[in-house]
Amino acid sequence: MPQTITRGIKALLDEANAEIETLSAADAIEAAKRDDVVIIDIRDPREIEREGRIPGAFSCTRGMLEFWIDPQSPYAKPIFQQDKTFIFHCAGGLRSALAAKTAQDMGLKPVAHIGGGFAAWREAGGPIEAWAPKKKD
Repeated sequence: MPQTITRGIKALLDEANAEIETLSAADAIEAAKRDDVVIIDIRDPREIEREGRIPGAFSCTRGMLEFWIDPQSPYAKPIFQQDKTFIFHCAGGLRSALAAKTAQDMGLKPVAHIGGGFAAWREAGGPIEAWAPKKKD
């Protein structure tokens, strides 16, 4: 018998969006110019390679987020221990809403996400750079 899902993705997104700050792409473009802001790109590397990336963004796939944020984790990344504002983005603004809420629930502050994600950033004229994975020897 199939599982019955009692809280679907819409409920999770509604909850996340009610609890986190959502920035317009234009506001995120301006915020990204500040030294106290880190843009966190949670897209898969294949998406980044295909679409490009926001210059200076820190790439953290959604699957590693909790492990990289937690300073007690063996996978912790020092960038998440800095006193910065963390602005998350994905391709369209759905995964980043969930990621920002998770980060906020873990105690990372302040956090926000870009409404409309990378697509909105691109449409608003935000800078984009090409990205290619490192070659394996």
